[in-house]
This record gives sequence, C-alpha cells and structure tokens, in this order.
Amino acid sequence: MTSPSTRPWLPQSEIETAEHLFDNWFDPIEAGLRDRAREFLQAMFEGELDGVLARLRYVRRAKLPRGGSQGAAGVIGHRHGHRSRSLLGTFGRIEIEVPRARLNTADGKTAEWRSQTLRAYQRRTLAADALIASCYLAGTNTRRVRRALGALFGGAVGKDTVSRVWRKVKSDWDAWNARSLSEEPIVRVILDGTVVRVRLDRKATAISLLVVIGVRADGQKVLLAIKSMGGESTEAWRAVLDDLVGRGLRRPEFLIVDGAPGLENAIAAVWDGVPVQRCTVHKHRNLLAHAPERLHDEITADYNDMIYAATREEVAARRKAFLHKWRLKHRAVAESLQEAGDRLFTFTRLPPSQWRSARTTNAIERLHEEFKRRVKTQTLLPSADTAAILFWALLASGQINMRKVDGWQTLATKPIDQPIDLAA
Repeated sequence: MTSPSTRPWLPQSEIETAEHLFDNWFDPIEAGLRDRAREFLQAMFEGELDGVLARLRYVRRAKLPRGGSQGAAGVIGHRHGHRSRSLLGTFGRIEIEVPRARLNTADGKTAEWRSQTLRAYQRRTLAADALIASCYLAGTNTRRVRRALGALFGGAVGKDTVSRVWRKVKSDWDAWNARSLSEEPIVRVILDGTVVRVRLDRKATAISLLVVIGVRADGQKVLLAIKSMGGESTEAWRAVLDDLVGRGLRRPEFLIVDGAPGLENAIAAVWDGVPVQRCTVHKHRNLLAHAPERLHDEITADYNDMIYAATREEVAARRKAFLHKWRLKHRAVAESLQEAGDRLFTFTRLPPSQWRSARTTNAIERLHEEFKRRVKTQTLLPSADTAAILFWALLASGQINMRKVDGWQTLATKPIDQPIDLAA
C-alpha cells in the first residue's frame, strides 16, 4: 500500500537545479566586506612576521636602529612560503594564506614560526564560537544550529561543531564554581531544586538540579550555586551548603526554601538559628493534594485570604480561622497547614514591602521554567554536567536576567527578633 504525498513530482534535472530561498540573494556589500576581510587578515599576519624578523618581506637584512645593537634587530630567520588556512568568523568562511618562517634558536637549530594572532589548529574566531553558543542557548538544538546559521556560515557548522564549541564553555564554568564568595554581601538566600531528564548509560534518567540564589545588600539577586545531584536528600543539600561555606559565603540573615525535608535538615546542620521561610506556593500545592478536586477552589480562596492579608495581625487571625474551619470540613488540609508551622509565616517578620518577594521561591521557579523552555527542543540532555552548565550559561550569557527584589529597603532587611504569635 502506498501513502499519498504532497511533494510535487519533478524530473531529476529540475530537482538538482531547483533554487531555494536565499540562494539568489547576492549582496555586493557582504561580498565586498568578505574580500576586504581576507586582505586585512593576510596583511595582519604578514605584518606580525615582519615585526618578528624586523624587516619587510623582500629585505635581506634587518635594519639596525641608530645607536642600537644587533640584539635589537629582531630574530634571525627566513621566510619560506605560505600555508593555506580556512577561517570561519562572523564574516563567514574565507580562505587565507598565512606566511611561514623558520627562526634560529639559541641551540643553533631552527623552529617554525607560530603566529600569536592565529592559534595553531584554530578554525573559527572566538566571535563565531560565541555566536554558535548563543544560538544553542537560545533554544536551538545541536542539529538545528546548522540550518539556523546556514545563511551566515554557508553550512559550515554542524552538530559536532556545536558540541566542540559548547565544551569550551566548561572552562568558564569550572572557574565560576571555584570562585571566592567572601566578598559577596549576601543577606538572603533562596534554595530550591528541579528535576530534569538526562542521558546516563544510554538511558533516560531523572536527576535533580539544586539551585541557590543569593540576594545582596542592595537587593540584587545573584546565582551562587547549581549542582546536579541524584535527588534532594539531606546529604545532597549538605554538600551544596558546605561548598558555599567553604568558598567564604557569610551566614545569611534570611532563608527561603521549598520545604523539602532534606533541605530543612541540611540547613539545621549548617545555619541553625537563621530565620527560614517555607514557600507558600509549595504549601498551597500540598494542601490541594490532600483534598478532593471539588474543594480546591474553596481551599485556594481561604488560603489566599490568609497569606495575602495586609497586616501581621490579620494573617494570624485568618490562620486561626482557616484551621478551625478545615479541621471540621476536611481535617487532612488543616494538618497539612499545621505541618509547616510558623515557618510558613516568617515573611511577616520583614517589612511589608518585601513580603511579596519573601513568601515564595518564585525567583528560582521562574528560572526553572525558562530553563525547561529552552531545552525542550532537545528532549534529553547528553549528561548531568551539561544540564548544570546550560542552566548557568543562560544566566552568565545574559539570555536570562535577574533583577532586584521588589520593594527592597537596604536599611530594613533584617527580620525582627520576636515574631508575632501565630499559634492556633
């Protein structure tokens, strides 16, 4: 049985000669610039070698400066032809002729001259690599980058090139992971995790990315750490926190967490006594999970009235009313709220202008959503390390920006010593 096709039938000769979109878009400006780029680069390399030998191309001896010595005349050596090199840059792919030379060494032998401008085996400019990496970060997978940049690079970039360029990012990632945090004026820390799927041992595996964001004294948010772990256990979070402390992070004044037991235990071991705020969005999801769907709207309305009350006293009064009502109507909901204790309302110890930012881990949740939107074209990331590096690179490259905390007051960021009594 044959399936119908919408592709028009064309003779083989017509298929081979068919033009595609952009094929006949000749631009004399671009063509002229690329020719000039070739001339400029070759002149640059010739000038570099002239400087090393201290003489022009067809001059036999270096001209000594007046009153100078033989040592000031440059390195002794001789040219011997050119080497063809292909270079890919933002100007496209061009073929250039790089001069060659043999230079005399101190032991009486000769060595091949190496250009300091064009590294050995370099085939792309750093700007071209940055463009390829940026295209990848924008959400294009490795196979589609070739088509995305085809008009610029003429199909010279494939998925293997993208992978090699991406590996260069790892050196910057390693330096970022080892940087000192002793000079960071961090006063608030937000911690949360997310699950991503990666390829491990040729199988799709879910791993956890543990993310830590700090808030500086001026209210600016900054990414402090991101680690790929097998889960959100106490040991996993403890490793993340110990690394931050080991690199000099100061004891924060306020913590915002998602409520995972492993994280709570790790915080108790490292930063015991620091005020902790449980994310109100996570707790809302927990409440709904303890009730049938027909009660969800009613629970949400009562919960929002409590969480978004205007004053601390109103929050306390509505909390008592919530517990009293739901103990009678659906006890599991009331018990779920009680499980969080006063940590669900620690935000009331801050100035009201900061309640919105202090109630939730939304600062990280938004990054998670943006990260997953960027990688959804890839289905699976090739490794756990790639997932963490990609998350960091989206921020480091400016693809994702973090702004200051809303309502930040530099002189009034510390929580008050005595919280209001919110006990039921």
